Amino acid sequence: MEEVDQHQSTTHSKPVDAAEASFEVYSWPVIKFDVPPHRTYHFYQQFRNTSNPNNFLKGVKWSPDGCCFLTSSEDNTLRAFTLPRNDSDDTPVVASSSASDEDSYAADIRVSEGESVYDYCWYPYMSSSDPTTCVFASTTRDHPIHLWDATSGQLRCTYRAYDAMDEITAAFSIAFNPYGTRIFAGYNKSVRLFDLHRPGRDFEQFSTLQGNKEGQSGIISAIAFSPTHTGMLAMGSYDQTTAIYREDNMELLYVLHGQGGGITHVQFSRDGNYLYTGGRKDPFILCWDIRNSVEIVYKLYRSTEQTNQRIFFDIEPSGRHLGTGGQDGLVHIYDLQTGQWTSSFQAASDTVNGFSFHPFLPMAASSSGERRFGIPDDCSDDFKLGGDENCASVWSFFYTSMTENSACVPFEELNGQAGHEQMQQDGE
Repeated sequence: MEEVDQHQSTTHSKPVDAAEASFEVYSWPVIKFDVPPHRTYHFYQQFRNTSNPNNFLKGVKWSPDGCCFLTSSEDNTLRAFTLPRNDSDDTPVVASSSASDEDSYAADIRVSEGESVYDYCWYPYMSSSDPTTCVFASTTRDHPIHLWDATSGQLRCTYRAYDAMDEITAAFSIAFNPYGTRIFAGYNKSVRLFDLHRPGRDFEQFSTLQGNKEGQSGIISAIAFSPTHTGMLAMGSYDQTTAIYREDNMELLYVLHGQGGGITHVQFSRDGNYLYTGGRKDPFILCWDIRNSVEIVYKLYRSTEQTNQRIFFDIEPSGRHLGTGGQDGLVHIYDLQTGQWTSSFQAASDTVNGFSFHPFLPMAASSSGERRFGIPDDCSDDFKLGGDENCASVWSFFYTSMTENSACVPFEELNGQAGHEQMQQDGE
């Protein structure tokens, strides 16, 4: 862990040369959301061929350097898929829910946890060019927090929290702070802070409920940090509140009320001025101006009225649009400047529970599926599920080229090898 910490320190002190300066001013292609994307890679069978007949995906997240994405599923397994190095040599996969579909390729690593996975996250300075930084953290029921090696699938270390009976208690949510030095973990009415390079049972603990009963009285279910290094973080709770804290001393700044269900996901805007929150059995993502927390700015609709499942949403790298799935199998794209619906596309015939934009390429990943039970024949149609499609997909968007007279071209026409060379430069 000292190697990871040393890399984090050198990342901030590295001088910027002329080549890097010119790279920073490069303008990435603008995604054209009015043109439906097409499915480039499809992963279906490896989520079917498991010991759990009721297996389904529970989310998908791109790595910070964009070289791979990580999925979580009901079979207590985390899978990492590496993006092929030359996309131009691969034939796009036709979207289909047929059971005979073949997967585009197999997962590079599979990490099997002992119990259900509550949450997982990437190390913020992860770069495939530096194996010491290729790690991700996970938290599972009745287990400590695990730090996994993303190249080998081996366990690096654990971070353990104990309750009053000196028994291990599991975190319900986890997140690295922006500097990659600490892990913040959410528990019932409390949050624990672990020093990344000091694994074991050493931690700081803070209560989320103040002496005057102000604060958050439930399980801390989601954590997000401001991307602008303002020292603020947001924590969502199953008590239907989201609170803003100071990172350095966990001082409670204010509490946001208005979500119709327990909070399942929170995310800051790219400029750090707005916060987006979503809850279970709540059809709206709420937008909050954290500079004026009195009222909700606007609401973004998604089809989640009848599910307790965590439905992840994400904001594109430019910060202009947000994408979210739902029970209708659609991914809805919203313009964050206006709060208006922009477009949507059919991503699956089942619930789309995860959607993640690539860190810098015009691509996205989605995951679909939900837990299924036997339904009586006389049950109302309103409670019957759609198609059974537990899969992960990678989507390629059309974009506006800045160098070809603003021509609309698909991402596959880019040189795949050059894209990954750029990926490496961005990660270093």
